[in-house]
Amino acid sequence: MDENNLPPCPECSGAYTYEMGALLVCPECGHEWSPAAPAVGEGEAGVIRDAVGNVLADGDTVTVIKTLKVKGSPSGIKAGTKVRNIRLVDGVDGHDIDCKVEGFGSMQLKSSVVKKA
Repeated sequence: MDENNLPPCPECSGAYTYEMGALLVCPECGHEWSPAAPAVGEGEAGVIRDAVGNVLADGDTVTVIKTLKVKGSPSGIKAGTKVRNIRLVDGVDGHDIDCKVEGFGSMQLKSSVVKKA
């Protein structure tokens, strides 16, 4: 790479990056990265992954991996509950799955508490 065309640091946006072997290094925050690898958040815009890293899509079936408390319900949603036909949304507070849970009705879940079935 040409020294004048080095990308800014993906962590702190520092402009003083330099090459060290096969890596790029930021002297301001100490972050090291490969110039071939996409920066954090780049190339995966809109991709939602479950708790184990599988990519989720609209219409998928997921399984809840831990018991969730639900306001107004004495038992909550038990671990192992299957949720069918999910819809991915840009929800509030990290709730990025819109779905209907049997026995509870329509609600939003976080992708970090489900895995693809």
